[in-house]
Amino acid sequence: MSLVSGPGRAQSAGSGLPPALQLVVEKHVQYIQNLDKRKDELEYWLTEHLRLNGIYWGLTALHLLRAPDALPRQETIAFVLSCQHEHGGFGAAPGHDAHMLYTVSAVQILVMVDALDDLDSYGRQGRNGVGGYISKLQNDDGSFAGDEWGETDTRFLFGALNALSLLRLLSLVDVPKAVAHVQACLNFDGGYGVSPGAESHAGQVYVCVGALAIAGQLDLVDKDRLGGWLSERQLDDGGLNGRPEKLQDACYSWWVGSSLAMIDKIHWIDKDTLAKFILRCQDTELGGVADRPGDMVDVFHTLFAIAGLSLIGYPDLEPVDPV
Repeated sequence: MSLVSGPGRAQSAGSGLPPALQLVVEKHVQYIQNLDKRKDELEYWLTEHLRLNGIYWGLTALHLLRAPDALPRQETIAFVLSCQHEHGGFGAAPGHDAHMLYTVSAVQILVMVDALDDLDSYGRQGRNGVGGYISKLQNDDGSFAGDEWGETDTRFLFGALNALSLLRLLSLVDVPKAVAHVQACLNFDGGYGVSPGAESHAGQVYVCVGALAIAGQLDLVDKDRLGGWLSERQLDDGGLNGRPEKLQDACYSWWVGSSLAMIDKIHWIDKDTLAKFILRCQDTELGGVADRPGDMVDVFHTLFAIAGLSLIGYPDLEPVDPV
């Protein structure tokens, strides 16, 4: 599975919304299926460091589009397991260093295709090895490093709790310390940052609120204050941005929308104008979704735009869990 932009482009910003425009489901399915057939393109190899994430993004989009079998299951499992290291962690592709984010994607993929037994049978140290790799990346303050080099980020904390919860191995880490670190990243505006003192950002809000949801600690969230900050991310054209004074981007349909859903405030945004914005970001001829109208499509924005549509109840999509 490649992570590449193009070849299509979303509608131009000034083209308006045709009255009959709908989500072009079959085009999006074909777009994702064709991503791994572009190995003669330079972009395919330049994005090898995102290969495992790209499979997760594409596969999840297919599940939401109700085409879960559109990618070959056994080939998917074999590729994921080929990315695993002896210590249990996963790299982006064979030969790449292990990292929390790739390990989380690997677990999510294996769960989606019901292959945890394959991990135990053919992986290195099975699911317990994966859990051990993740647990060793927790620091004394509750935060998590991304890899052996020590960078910390609330993304890594959420990823750790997400993967371990899927593996039923949350007991391997200190969840109360992780919750305390999330709370240390809380800002006056109700949002959360990448680390204590960092500015609020919708992506970090999602991972922090998601971590609290997994830990059963959503009662710690000031829902009205956070809901107000998140709802202010919607711009006049219906799109959402990640922080004040930034451009709208289709991926924030998920980061903002899921955060609002977790705190029961998704009705605080205009769902109809958001849906229209997302639909304008489609390439209706070749499939795929861009960050905004007129830009090149890619699998990352394709997933999170479709997930945003699912969150707001767009018809004929599989319901998505906001966590």
